[in-house]
Amino acid sequence: MPRRFDVTIAGEINLDLILYGLPEDMPQERELLASGFGLTLGSSSAILAHNLAVLGASVGFVSRVGDDPLGAIALDRLSESGVDLSRVKRVAEGPATGVTILLPHGSRRHILTYPGTMSEMSFADLDIEYLASSRHFHLSSLFLQKTLQPQMPELFRQLKAAGLTLSLDTNDDPDDRWGEPLDELLGLVDLFLPNESEACRITGKPDAEGAIEVLAKRVPVVAVKCGKRGSLVQQGGKRWAVPAETVTPVDTIGAGDSFNAGFLAARLRGESLEVCAAFGNRTAALSTLRAGGTEAFRDPALVQNLLPGAAKV
Repeated sequence: MPRRFDVTIAGEINLDLILYGLPEDMPQERELLASGFGLTLGSSSAILAHNLAVLGASVGFVSRVGDDPLGAIALDRLSESGVDLSRVKRVAEGPATGVTILLPHGSRRHILTYPGTMSEMSFADLDIEYLASSRHFHLSSLFLQKTLQPQMPELFRQLKAAGLTLSLDTNDDPDDRWGEPLDELLGLVDLFLPNESEACRITGKPDAEGAIEVLAKRVPVVAVKCGKRGSLVQQGGKRWAVPAETVTPVDTIGAGDSFNAGFLAARLRGESLEVCAAFGNRTAALSTLRAGGTEAFRDPALVQNLLPGAAKV
């Protein structure tokens, strides 16, 4: 089958509403004043798609979004990057477009999400031929896609049979169970991209080093995002610890998804795993220089300053 895209993604799209300067302990029945506010493209899948496209990848995106003002804003932001949205369904019935309210408190934050349409996307919403017309397929937010979950292993098998490589970033499990279909999917993917907290909760290990050792026995390549310490990558028995880029962050929201974008972009160019992790660390650093996960990538001068001469996929 002709490869129309470098990467296809089936996932969620919503907006992030970010309020800065609120106390970590918030009393009830009081009016609390934020010191700043941002409205940005949100959701792990959409942030990854946007930033991958900015890095030069051709990206196809499948999703459900509400036929409402929030959905229109989200689609406009995503289309600016060049992501193909021809298979995104706008639905007037049922839940509205999802939204996440983020309250940053230094290195910690409250994350409040209304799933909206993301929780209703089903296998019937997917154009398998479209998804298969790619070199690589990625899935994010495993535990938010409730309706699609039971058939995710079948989706992965079909795409693998079509010759695609597969990657997965679970993101958080709000129920903190880390159950099916994760175990089955780990036996199908080529690349797993958790952060340190997720890797530790999945494996029951206390640190990234112990967690990646367990995960690398299941998945050919594992890249664990470790925040300001950079990232760990392991393939079989070989491991690389790659230091983070030094920047003064404005906002770390979306940094993990931006790491994924950099890692995948470099991998699609055929770079070594160590180079992929270093480029992922750099794109993660870039994302922290503006509010939200995509705003830094919307600034061409900033992109060129931190990623000079970045090769296209």
